[in-house]
Amino acid sequence: MKIASRVLATFFGVGLFPFAPGTVASAVAVIIYKYAVHGLAWPLYLLLLVCLFFAGVAASAIHAAELGRPDPGRIVVDEVCGQLLALAFLPAGWASVAVSFALFRFFDIIKPWPIRRLERLPGGWGIMVDDACAGLVAAALSRLVLLWV
Repeated sequence: MKIASRVLATFFGVGLFPFAPGTVASAVAVIIYKYAVHGLAWPLYLLLLVCLFFAGVAASAIHAAELGRPDPGRIVVDEVCGQLLALAFLPAGWASVAVSFALFRFFDIIKPWPIRRLERLPGGWGIMVDDACAGLVAAALSRLVLLWV
């Protein structure tokens, strides 16, 4: 179970990247979105996100406990899920993807209130929920930005 949790929490090793693993994980999520999941029927895309989210909660909790830290930087399944959520409501054009990526990274790194408060949730919930919220905010603001672009 620990190996499976480590693999998912680091998103197949992406979290082991030596520089900015969260940004790299978001970029990987963009690639997955553009070339694998965009165009899926809504129910299937939603099912994918829900499964990734709940599996991420469990895997993050186990791997964080294994490392002895509440939210280690190598856990990036939260960035992947949050970025996929940020992209879920947008067209697949590169302008949309770029705006979504930039806004998601901004909100994930800066973590304004109330996103920062969500980190206080216990275990894997605190790891995953703040990024899901950042993804929703990024999606909404991306839609607004794209109205003017």
